[in-house]
Amino acid sequence: MTTNTLQLEIVYHDWDIVIVNKPGGLLSVPGRGPDKKDCISKRLKDIFSDMIQQPAVHRLDMFTSGLMVFAKTREAHRKLSIQFEKHQVQKQYQALLDGIIDGNRGEIRLSFRLDQTNRPLQIYDHQHGKPGITHWEKLGVQSGKTRIEFTPVTGRTHQLRLHSAHPLGLGTPIIGDSLYGSGNEGDQMMLHATSLGFVHPAGRKKICFNSPPPF
Repeated sequence: MTTNTLQLEIVYHDWDIVIVNKPGGLLSVPGRGPDKKDCISKRLKDIFSDMIQQPAVHRLDMFTSGLMVFAKTREAHRKLSIQFEKHQVQKQYQALLDGIIDGNRGEIRLSFRLDQTNRPLQIYDHQHGKPGITHWEKLGVQSGKTRIEFTPVTGRTHQLRLHSAHPLGLGTPIIGDSLYGSGNEGDQMMLHATSLGFVHPAGRKKICFNSPPPF
């Protein structure tokens, strides 16, 4: 499936923010090279002519689907970025793992960093890596696969994917993950951002959006 066939769902928008339901397979922001220009931020700027040049305040991996917030103004971007930096944004994900795991809930703490010789792979490095913290809960088992709800405390690159697959984490990769599991490039990855809550940058009101997983 080419990216131009992927439909972008706008869940909500006002003068300050846009909430989208990102499809798996579409970049959040432009990548390197002309073939990676199509992305959510570009599409939104084509729709909203008054949107700032760099509207993204967080990212989802290309093959992760689900809820994202983008800023339309510089002030909204500043206030949202502070909430993300201070871990004040509530985020939850659902995933299907390629196997059955033990236990019902827990916390994963693993430090990891970029593998400079094999980008964009992240590798476990207790000494030099940055810590990633994830809370998890088993929602059920179906056809030998485990449905998990993840609540990340930190927002490291590939955090949920690595915490799922690594033996010191859950030891069971997310279905469709081509980096840490047995998926092939372009497969649908069974990881979806289901909930996103934060204080609206134009006031003190807490708002929350929900999106059921497409799997």
